[in-house]
Amino acid sequence: MIESPPIWMWIVGFLLVLGPLVTVHELGHYLVGRLFGVKADAFSVGFGKEIAGYTDRRGTRWKLCALPLGGYVQFAGDMNPASIPDAAALARIPSEQRNGNFHFAPLWQRTLIVAAGPVTNFLVAVVILAGFAMVYGQMVTPPVVDSVVESSAAAEAGIEVGDRIVAVDGAKTGSFEDVAKIVSIHPGERVLVEFERNDRRMEVPVTLDMLVETDNFGNKFRTGRLGVGASERVIRSVSVAESIPLAVRQTGEIMNMMVTGIGQIITGRRPLQELGGPVKIAKFSAEQLSLGWTSFIWFVAMISINLAFINLLPIPALDGGHLAFYVAEAVRRKPVDARSQEWAFRTGMAFVIALMLFVTINDFASLPVFGG
Repeated sequence: MIESPPIWMWIVGFLLVLGPLVTVHELGHYLVGRLFGVKADAFSVGFGKEIAGYTDRRGTRWKLCALPLGGYVQFAGDMNPASIPDAAALARIPSEQRNGNFHFAPLWQRTLIVAAGPVTNFLVAVVILAGFAMVYGQMVTPPVVDSVVESSAAAEAGIEVGDRIVAVDGAKTGSFEDVAKIVSIHPGERVLVEFERNDRRMEVPVTLDMLVETDNFGNKFRTGRLGVGASERVIRSVSVAESIPLAVRQTGEIMNMMVTGIGQIITGRRPLQELGGPVKIAKFSAEQLSLGWTSFIWFVAMISINLAFINLLPIPALDGGHLAFYVAEAVRRKPVDARSQEWAFRTGMAFVIALMLFVTINDFASLPVFGG
């Protein structure tokens, strides 16, 4: 087992992951807002007390704050960094002075401004994954069974050497790597495996094995196992033209794994201990950094997708909450009243803070020093 990285590497790794990702996320909001002529009062990396900053000629205060757990762009008309509209202040603004105010921008512009943050994080991940595909190629091992582990889920289900697995739980598998990805996120669950044998299409229900794997740093992960193997791994080169579609597909697959994992935690099929917060991000950042820049940059891509996904959840105070209100506004053909929005955003903010507190306590409890 590899020795855990020193605390200074936790701090450096955490800052190198979240700092740039938060900055590009907020830049997405800011740049699209600026494109539409919406004034930004503040652009902040971090929360709380300002450490350093300056005000540009447009009147935007650019600042670095003490708590490095996120950031925000506060547009003209916002009551606070969560972009809650200040209804009383907005009502006092004369019509001729409403130009440049976020909350008086057309609905489609507000939607694009809010969506730009998560979209930028997705783009960062796609660029990284595309780069990896071009440099290292793509594994495309045919999904043909070359070996079956004795007493495994596959053996119990009657899967044999030579069978070609074409789908798992309804998801098509074009390669052995596809099979592994799908199986890994369903530990101990019953899935339907579809395969071809002697030109005949067959399917069998399989209760996957559940393995608890431990990495070189002592982190434990629950993963599903079918119990089949391939003879050899095939790696093909990826061109520039192929890399972007491939990276987009990989991003979608990672998103699907996140949704599946959260669903399993909610339904009790995975323990709450698998939820991670800032402490775990710092821990994993340090571990990946200690393994080298290749591992670390890959981890950055995963966190970028995670950040985009979380922000798109329809929780008031997050980007997804704003977008949900805009959908309601589009359907109703008028905004949700300011008081309802304010209460929803306050409730959402309380939920986010409570969740952050929970995952932070959960993170500390999982550390070896606390018996995790």
